This record gives sequence, C-alpha cells and structure tokens, in this order.
Amino acid sequence: MRLLKERILKDGRVKPGNVLKVDSFLNHMIDIDLLNEMGKEFKRLFAGCQINKILTIEASGIGIACIAAQYFGVPVVFAKKAQSINIDGDVYSARIESYTHKKSYEVIVSKRFIGPKDRVLIIDDFLSNGCALIGLIDIAASAGARVEGIGIAVEKGFQSGGAILRNMGIKLESLAIIDKMNPEDGSIEFRDGMN
Repeated sequence: MRLLKERILKDGRVKPGNVLKVDSFLNHMIDIDLLNEMGKEFKRLFAGCQINKILTIEASGIGIACIAAQYFGVPVVFAKKAQSINIDGDVYSARIESYTHKKSYEVIVSKRFIGPKDRVLIIDDFLSNGCALIGLIDIAASAGARVEGIGIAVEKGFQSGGAILRNMGIKLESLAIIDKMNPEDGSIEFRDGMN
C-alpha cells in the first residue's frame, strides 16, 4: 500500500534492535484518514472471505481493527493482556511474547465472544516474530473458530514471523513489508524496492 509506505518513509523512525517507531501516525497518535484507507485495502484484500468477526490484541491493533471492521460490517474482538473483574465466565487464553516490549503475556478472550460459528480475520499493526499472531490463532482454534486470514499493517520481512505464518497455509496480507532497516542512517527498504 503506497500511502502507508510513503508515510513510513516520511515519519517512521528506525531505532536500534530492529525497532520501527510509527507512533506519530499508527500506534500512539493515530492518523484516522490513513487508517481509513488501510481499512478499505484490507476489505479489498479479503473480499472473497466470509468474515463475521475481526480478532486483534490490545492495544495497538485495536484502532486498525475497528476502522477495518466498518468495511466488513462486523464486530471486533480483542484479546486482553490481563484478567480483570469485568470479564466474567470462562476465557480462552494463550501465552505470547511481545517483540517490542520483550515481555511475556497471557492474553485472554471471553468464550462469550468467539465460537465455532465464527470466521475471523486477525488484524494487527506489526508482524515481527509472529508470536502474538500464533497466540491469536491458538485462541481461535480453541474456540472452534476458523481463521480466514491475517491482515498486517507493517511486516518486518527480515524476521521470521511472515514465513512461519505463510508456511502454516494461512492467507497473510501485509500492507507494507520491510526488508531492510538501518538505524545509523534511518533508511528503510520495502520488499517491492521502494525506499
């Protein structure tokens, strides 16, 4: 998606440790017009899929998922990183490790909100090692739901997550795939050669 790539080149900041900061438009301060275009693109990419729910994980995936959900006309379910008193009843859970935060979390989804009749599209902001997405796939499988596909805003193509998920046979569509980042000069190279 050219619009997203241009914005990454303009406002993204490459940090040491293979970290790309997009907090000025994607996951701290959010450019709604950009997310709106991303939502349209996800709808185009998954137009042939029978999706009745979008599944994501808190916190950065929620905004993208909600905008995309408008185009699919479906609700968003998000996995929470902590049990709270306002989640009643049984939950599905999975342990994930955050690449960015270098922490392990147990994420949960109430059994009330996902089940065997659901055909879900998983949406998230980043794909690095795939751990969070595999956790969401495990939750969907535990619920008997079918994962129709995964939509990612930014995939770090030089890390293993994309290959792992594609080898699982899951339809994976990333709006921007980065093959190289250099924290010394801030350069970014996309898979399609744009830089």
